[in-house]
Amino acid sequence: MLPTLSLLETRVLGVLVEKERTVPDTYPLSLNALTLGCNQKNNREPVMHASEREVQAAVDALRPLALVIESSGSRVMRYSHNLGRVLHVDDAAVALLAALMLRGPQTPGELRIATERLHPYADIPALERVLHDLATRPEASGGPLTVQLPRAPGSREHRWAHLLCGPVDATAFLHDARPEPAAPAGLAAEVAALRAEVAELKGEVARLRALVERSGASQSSG
Repeated sequence: MLPTLSLLETRVLGVLVEKERTVPDTYPLSLNALTLGCNQKNNREPVMHASEREVQAAVDALRPLALVIESSGSRVMRYSHNLGRVLHVDDAAVALLAALMLRGPQTPGELRIATERLHPYADIPALERVLHDLATRPEASGGPLTVQLPRAPGSREHRWAHLLCGPVDATAFLHDARPEPAAPAGLAAEVAALRAEVAELKGEVARLRALVERSGASQSSG
């Protein structure tokens, strides 16, 4: 069974999975590229500001676990992940774990978007089956790797989290949950006003058409 990993260690693994599938020409990654990936501002939650030294320390902690493999490039050392083999999971599961490690807890719908470039799922139910399989792994296989969080107030879907950093404090995520998009204040009133304006314009067009028709009829009779 794996020891509990740190947030930066899981970020390193998530970046390696992501870059393997999105920029294969530059994979395995140099320490500099790996650090840049960890500190990206887009598609990352939380945003980090890790130094190369800190990322190197995370890599050094993952190598004895066989989660990261070091290889020599032309000038610098390069790093690749070994997540699927170590955890005994397939590519579909690796992609979901990477998305959760990079962006934190997400709903199945959010995960479908987050994994578009990592692995093709037939539909959301297929993705959910992978999440449930990861959540119900027997202890003999290393135990669960994901957990379904309680539905946050106002949310329509449950969010999921990975367990590589240890048990998840579900109550913390309930308070921190991203709210569902809400309609802007006054939108209904604005729509009603626009509808009234359209109705008025339609009436004006009808009156103008009637005037034109009467004018045409008068000219014909004259």
